[in-house]
Amino acid sequence: MSAHANLERRRQAIYGWLLLSPALLLLSVFAFYPTMATLWSSLFSRGTRRNPVEYIGTGNYTELFSDPTFWIVVKNNLLYAGVTIPVSIGIALAMALWANGKIRARSFVRTAYFTPTVLPMIAAANLWLFFYTPGLGVLDQIGSVFGLPAVNWLGQPETALWAIIIVTIWKEAGFFMIFYLAALQTIPEDLKEAADIEGTSRWTYTRRIVLPLLMPTTLFIAVNALINSVKLIDHLFILTKGGPSNASKLLLYYIWEMAFAFFDSPQAAAMTILVIGVLAIVAAVQFLYLDKRTHYQ
Repeated sequence: MSAHANLERRRQAIYGWLLLSPALLLLSVFAFYPTMATLWSSLFSRGTRRNPVEYIGTGNYTELFSDPTFWIVVKNNLLYAGVTIPVSIGIALAMALWANGKIRARSFVRTAYFTPTVLPMIAAANLWLFFYTPGLGVLDQIGSVFGLPAVNWLGQPETALWAIIIVTIWKEAGFFMIFYLAALQTIPEDLKEAADIEGTSRWTYTRRIVLPLLMPTTLFIAVNALINSVKLIDHLFILTKGGPSNASKLLLYYIWEMAFAFFDSPQAAAMTILVIGVLAIVAAVQFLYLDKRTHYQ
């Protein structure tokens, strides 16, 4: 009996590994191996004709931490993530609650909110140039009606990053709204009927029933928004190119700049490993701590 149980357990294990093997193979080729190769590359110096490549250990990381531009970029990215993530989620939730209600032209409203998401990143950035162009853009045209002077939204450090943030919120809120809409469809109608029988107000029903049931979706959206906050680069190429004076430069753009503009691949690899490390910590917190608290057991 014991031998039969062991044989059955081995068969189940082999079956499980066979199911996992395609995904494991793809992850190994496109995720694990590039990560290890990047980590290995970050431990060597940049090779030149006079100074060949040599092993320097954590030298690239030390040099990176002493680079003032790196800390400006980190600060920009923290501000960018700290504003875009909560604001995008809040707007997406509000739009989903409204678009899920019994309103006129509900399909049109949902389509209108989702439209920015389907636009390519480069096209969206070019579209916003019509808003931000000094003197000719829509914003300055509106401001001129009230006698306000023209503003170079993308050309001055005080407003460049905020202009990028607005574009990101405009583009991501509609995308996140789709997830909330899908989650709202799964909430049983019985709960709303029971709340109506009890005389519960709409606000109390939303706060005590809808929002807790949407917490897994909110966590999923928050993680995706965090990932998006460190991979923005398209808009920067069109709108600011990280300027002026690094005021709108973000991590991925700085990594690209290091690798392909300054040809310093080891420094770019070191920054990449740091970004991967931060995202890995966030993923661990999500799976080990937050995921258990956002689902009803």
